[in-house]
Amino acid sequence: MTRRGLAALIVTWLALAASASGAFTLDDQTGRTLTLPEPPRRIVSLVPSVTEILFAIGAQDRLIAVTDFCDFPAEARGKPRVGGMISPSLEAITALRPDVVVVTPAGNSEGTLAQLARLRIPVFAVNAESVREVLDLVERLGRLAGRAAQADALAGDLRARVRQVRERVAPFTRPRVLYVLWPEPLIVPGRGALVTELVELAGGRSVTADAASGYPRYSTEAAVARAPEVIVLARHGHQSMPTSSDAWRRFTGLPAIRGRRLHTVDGDVFHRYGPRVVDGLEQLARMLHPGAFPKAAR
Repeated sequence: MTRRGLAALIVTWLALAASASGAFTLDDQTGRTLTLPEPPRRIVSLVPSVTEILFAIGAQDRLIAVTDFCDFPAEARGKPRVGGMISPSLEAITALRPDVVVVTPAGNSEGTLAQLARLRIPVFAVNAESVREVLDLVERLGRLAGRAAQADALAGDLRARVRQVRERVAPFTRPRVLYVLWPEPLIVPGRGALVTELVELAGGRSVTADAASGYPRYSTEAAVARAPEVIVLARHGHQSMPTSSDAWRRFTGLPAIRGRRLHTVDGDVFHRYGPRVVDGLEQLARMLHPGAFPKAAR
């Protein structure tokens, strides 16, 4: 038998052995393979967007605890809590005896991840940074939580809605868009940011798309110099502070202010990589191109 044939035989044998033993395996979004004796039934979510997705696919019965920031849908607030995202209570997590804890390197501290590893608590890591990866996450979580059919159906619907937006805005000229994630210090979407992609898909051109990767700080002077035709200010939770709309209205020479195209949106819809990202895309597309969406349309 050739070496290649032997390797193929070993891979096949391992797969059959895993199947026979009832083992559950699934790759997470960082390329790590989660292996469990059986499909997980007790899931702790340290990621608000993951909590949203699990509810959206009907897997909330397997969700035994969430963070203090997991506030959507409203039913998520009734789940047991293990503290914040950065430093959750490891004692509380351990006491719950989870089969797996869903984490993200983008929001959980390295210390938390290291402690979970030390305690030998299985983790499933997520790190969606684009619309494609959001949909991929929906499908992966469906397999993690035993809701593959529901997750695939949801992902398919979301893909169709994204495609519809792109088709509707395609004939229109792209306006220059300034999206403000946080007013002071001014934080904006830069290269590779999910919100930058949403602006593009919605038929706009983000004036900060060439800024540093992710969500960098930006100067007001640089933003004004880009002469945005639309300004979108993110609102966060129930805070009265601060969308800074008055601060931007004083720039009366900006095309966005002259054209009365200063908008406020719910930041959670745009920044959390769950199903509501597509709601945000549709909302943004209507702001940029109202003529592309007749009132009778979705």
